[in-house]
Amino acid sequence: MKLAVLKEKMPGESRVALTPETIKKMMAAGHQVIIEAGAGKGASIADAAYKEAGAKIAKTAKATLTGADLLLAVRRPAKTVLTDLKKGAGLIALLDPFDDPGFIQACAAKGVDAFAMEFVPRITRAQSMDALSSQSNLAGYRAIIEAAELYGKALPMMMTAAGTVAAAKTFVMGAGVAGLQAIATARRLGAIVSATDVRPAAKEQVASLGAKFVAVENDEFKEAETAGGYAKQMSAAYQKEQAELVTGHIAKQDIVVTTALIPGRPAPKLISEAMVKSMADGSVIIDMAAERGGNCALTKPGQVVVRHGVTIAGYTNLPSRLAADTSALYGRNLAAILPLLSAEDGSYGPNWEDEIVLGANLSRGNKVTNEAFAKKAPVKKTPAKKPAPKKPPVKKTVAKKAPTKKTPAKKPTTKRAAPKKKGS
Repeated sequence: MKLAVLKEKMPGESRVALTPETIKKMMAAGHQVIIEAGAGKGASIADAAYKEAGAKIAKTAKATLTGADLLLAVRRPAKTVLTDLKKGAGLIALLDPFDDPGFIQACAAKGVDAFAMEFVPRITRAQSMDALSSQSNLAGYRAIIEAAELYGKALPMMMTAAGTVAAAKTFVMGAGVAGLQAIATARRLGAIVSATDVRPAAKEQVASLGAKFVAVENDEFKEAETAGGYAKQMSAAYQKEQAELVTGHIAKQDIVVTTALIPGRPAPKLISEAMVKSMADGSVIIDMAAERGGNCALTKPGQVVVRHGVTIAGYTNLPSRLAADTSALYGRNLAAILPLLSAEDGSYGPNWEDEIVLGANLSRGNKVTNEAFAKKAPVKKTPAKKPAPKKPPVKKTVAKKAPTKKTPAKKPTTKRAAPKKKGS
């Protein structure tokens, strides 16, 4: 199979789909790898390192894609890239299809098989292919490093001859993969850590890392996790109760890290402006959900701002700030799924009976296979039938009755008294 890797064009993206380490494994399996010149620069990988691993370097994107069977990318490429892919080729990347369903429809129109790495099922067999987890893990670590830089004070408690420096109080909102790594990193740096999550399973995980768990534990809390392991969108009533609990807690925190991100939906607002005002000057909020609007009401995606004395960081691509390591892990994710996209002879041939392939696939041939991204036909409005003209009401002719002659009432007959007999 001929594999192609382009230089990522999305602003701020420093990662690359394959590293020399993974290329060596693919070359050993009999595949050819073509890399666009400069693709690994953001991840500190020179073209010479790719050549040494056995890859060929192409000067342009078009030359890289010529004859390619499968394009491997980190992020969704531009639609113009599809014109240089041959019909029947495959594309695999973190496609983020909810933001651009039209891209999936364009893949189907071109006859390109599109696979989204974020749609790989969360099952045991697919753990080595789980790109969301591999990238989120390092993003959670980086969130704490960024917070430590912006905070301006020490995280651990320090006892010196000049006095004691208090440990920073750190609150992590969301204990998924990123949140758990943030908790672990903050603990390693000596902070006092607390965390919250709507998923019941997270309580034990948080405690195992030595952090305090904070949450409203009602009936809705007990059923707040999907079968895929994601947090469900909580009701407005629950969010209100949780906000009341968090409001008092957050006012005492020095660093807050928010991680609540639901695929395809705006990030839920967890921190209001009033909560920000309650925090001490110099406190820091790292909003890991900034790419979807942010969990904090004052977050500015892609910017670091100071509001009411609190520094709010809205980084939209934390994994890219550790490009060398995140690229290495992502490349291994791709290497793990590649056998499922290969035929027995090594050519491009996805196993369409495998649940992992079917779960990640969004388009096959000229058809969008995931209904969520199919182009919906406009509903034809049937013109409303004009009401039939109302007929004038028919006047009922009432037959006139002949006047009845009143018969005069008979006068009562008066009985004449009998004549009196003489001598009586």
